[in-house]
Amino acid sequence: MQVVHVSAECYPLAKVGGLADVIGALPKYQQQHKTNAKVIMPFYDTAFIQTHNTATVTEFELTIHQKNYTVSVLQLEEDAMMDTIFLIKIPQLLDRERIYGYEDDVERFTTFQNAVLTWICNWQDLPDIIHCHDHHTGLIPFMTLQCPAYSALKTIPTIFSIHNAQYQGQFSHDKQFLLPEFDHNHVGLLDWDGMINPMAAAIKCAWKVTTVSTSYLQELQKKANGLEHLLAHEKGKSFGILNGIDPDIWNPATDPMIVKNYTMDTFATGKKKNKTWICDSYGLDPEKPLFAFIGRFVYEKAADVLSAAVDAFLTHNKELSVMILGSGSTAIEDELRILQEKYQGNFNVHIGYNEQLSHRIYAGADFLLMPSRVEPCGLNQLYALRYGTIPIVRETGGLKDTVIDMGDDGVGISHRHASIHDIHHSINRALSLYKDTSKYHSIQKKGMKLDHSWNASAQHYKKLYLSVTKN
Repeated sequence: MQVVHVSAECYPLAKVGGLADVIGALPKYQQQHKTNAKVIMPFYDTAFIQTHNTATVTEFELTIHQKNYTVSVLQLEEDAMMDTIFLIKIPQLLDRERIYGYEDDVERFTTFQNAVLTWICNWQDLPDIIHCHDHHTGLIPFMTLQCPAYSALKTIPTIFSIHNAQYQGQFSHDKQFLLPEFDHNHVGLLDWDGMINPMAAAIKCAWKVTTVSTSYLQELQKKANGLEHLLAHEKGKSFGILNGIDPDIWNPATDPMIVKNYTMDTFATGKKKNKTWICDSYGLDPEKPLFAFIGRFVYEKAADVLSAAVDAFLTHNKELSVMILGSGSTAIEDELRILQEKYQGNFNVHIGYNEQLSHRIYAGADFLLMPSRVEPCGLNQLYALRYGTIPIVRETGGLKDTVIDMGDDGVGISHRHASIHDIHHSINRALSLYKDTSKYHSIQKKGMKLDHSWNASAQHYKKLYLSVTKN
């Protein structure tokens, strides 16, 4: 079975969030389960791509609304693990330093999708499945069904995975010219609330729809940034398949990014070495329990509530240290810098993205804070468990599916609301647990034993693929 994943991100080539980690790992595990999985993504001017040689697979001209583009399809030359990743290069459109955030993002990603389908149409052996990820690829299921230019792909099943329904890629009908010609009697398949909505179009047109956890699928039918009724209507073809992690990369025994490697038998001393490095580097006390947050400073992650909760807690209790890594809202970044000055010795923040530091925090922290308002699946809690760091999570989406509270014989600490009160209550429970060394180490070890690899998820996807290719 040949499956093509189309995505805007893929680790380690280009990463903003968890989508990149999924696309960087899932195809590899599908290969192990006898699925010929390929990835097609844009060519960006990222540091990783700059330092790796590429070879040209093919070139062709693409015309959209009388505008001509020269498209190159590239592959990384020297990395054997990357031989299934193809890069779509469109000069002056896709090859930029950042992945998102440009005024012409609609043109960039719509043209990318056209280029992908134009290339696939010319394959000698067409794929069995086209698997699209998030709104940047959401027009593909519509175009394969409705655009005569891609009629060769009309019978190929499309799968659409929702990684985050908060971002849907809406744009005005004035930009219909970015799509190839189609029968305008079917324009309703593109429309949602008076706009062209790529995510809505994909939900309508894809053969199957998946979300990255079962709980998130259920939540989206009640709260999906305007798509609730559509998702409820299409629930018959929708499935929740939990994300996994790549244990080859996220393995404390072999991870080259951490200070001291460790196993389940040596985790106590190994984590202490990594914790000491963090505390020495950021002016914190290694004798105190270390709480960490890694992620974007945005509403969905409840970063605003977290900063307020940490401020209020440290005002009255200096028994802990807090380390935060991330970036996002400038207002929240400024708040965290103020806390950095206010609570020197108990609090520090690293603004920005740093892959190595994130690995060291997972390895050295005692607890990971994830009070998210929205968390479709979440990977951070899975990384934390793998490294013997106990996650403190809000019961939502994938956090609810993967972190059972220690009071129910689980491996973490959970609360219901993204509120200061609930966060404080969970921190106090964590502090009590930390003092009970035997129980604390027992929960750490239990979490490290869990298998959250992609093996199970890869099998679920294969079963889903077979259900549409057998028809």
